Amino acid sequence: MTTVLVVDDVPAMAEQYAYDLRRLGAYQTMIAGGGQAALELVEREPVDVMILDLEMPGLDGFGVLKSVGRRVPVIVYTGTGSYDRCRQAVQLGAKSFLDKAEPMERVVREVEHVLERERLNREVAALRASEGDLVGTSPALTRLREQIARLAPIPSPVLILGESGSGKELVAREAHRISARRGPLVAVNCAALPGELVESELFGHERGAFTGAHALRKGAFESAAGGTLFLDEIGELPLPAQAKLLRVLEQREITRVGGNRTIPVDARVLAATNRHLDDEVRAGRFRLDLYYRLCVHVLRVPALAERRSDIPALVAHLIGVVGGRFGMRAKPVTPAALDALCRADWSRNNVRELKNVVERMLIAADGEELGLEHIPREVREAPAAETGAMAGTFRELKAEAERKILLTALDRNAWHITRTARELGLADHASLLKILRRHRIRRGGN
Repeated sequence: MTTVLVVDDVPAMAEQYAYDLRRLGAYQTMIAGGGQAALELVEREPVDVMILDLEMPGLDGFGVLKSVGRRVPVIVYTGTGSYDRCRQAVQLGAKSFLDKAEPMERVVREVEHVLERERLNREVAALRASEGDLVGTSPALTRLREQIARLAPIPSPVLILGESGSGKELVAREAHRISARRGPLVAVNCAALPGELVESELFGHERGAFTGAHALRKGAFESAAGGTLFLDEIGELPLPAQAKLLRVLEQREITRVGGNRTIPVDARVLAATNRHLDDEVRAGRFRLDLYYRLCVHVLRVPALAERRSDIPALVAHLIGVVGGRFGMRAKPVTPAALDALCRADWSRNNVRELKNVVERMLIAADGEELGLEHIPREVREAPAAETGAMAGTFRELKAEAERKILLTALDRNAWHITRTARELGLADHASLLKILRRHRIRRGGN
């Protein structure tokens, strides 16, 4: 539930605002009678939005804004009608301002707008941190997209399996994006959490719960309220934390470290791993009951070797992403270089490894295009990948092989349809266009 803190030195005004916010917005509310009391409350309790009076004795609204920083979104309100002071408050970080004479329906709408902007800002930041999208139209990726679309609206946990660097977090982000959940996606890398802080990161802690816990802190479950919690590398979670995670999944409530009250949580859990969890269960490193609780539904992310025909589109996409980050102009890749990238063995780190190679090529190239000589030597001189071990049904492998033949021929003929059709022994260019439509191949988006 959203918590709104009303800060005003006039008790009657604060109480009326809190009552109307509960009545009209169904918010949980708290009241602070001054600036210092507000800061102490923020340290102890989770606050989603603060409505702050600027004119108060002692620590006024400007002092509160300077101290609270960006931790809590603040709406300032004033009864003096001094919009210059409100403008100063916005410059200090306030999200918006209101007159105390505004009708409460307008105040509730402003709280909703601030919460929505905060959610959108989190999503934009997450997208910018990501390396892109699920790029490609290979049979393996098309099947994965269809599975994501089926599972996205379902609130049950999903286990995402795949090799390192294959794009498991992108799958989680796509499932969250097309779901109906309005809350944020919160990603936690379980492998990167120190053992002593795992429970604090997941479930939060109360002030004074341990040395260094100077303020109350929401955990990942609370932060993902109404949204999705993505637990990456779930196989690395310590056994004590696994037991508590199981309890949360079953009871839909958490208890912060150092606390004794239960807090209901509403976050859909997606977990990912590159380990074989059934082997981890047999070895006693992963709880069997948690394994069965997480794998209600399973999504398997194909390795790059299973979708080699997506490599040209991935390379073009990554050139745009990396070039944009470095302020570098996108450069075309020569057919010889693209062919070498398509044949390379990406089994160590899949798409992440391809991205690193593209970055090195962009930095190494001084000319107008990326050639064979710009591919790192260890990739260029390594033996070509063994393609006979590709996974998939006969139909999928056949479709993937056809796509690879078509794309190679198109690149060799600079995407000239008639010449490509003639080289492939087809009757005319219309026959080739029909085949390209069947494989969903188009220039710049294959």
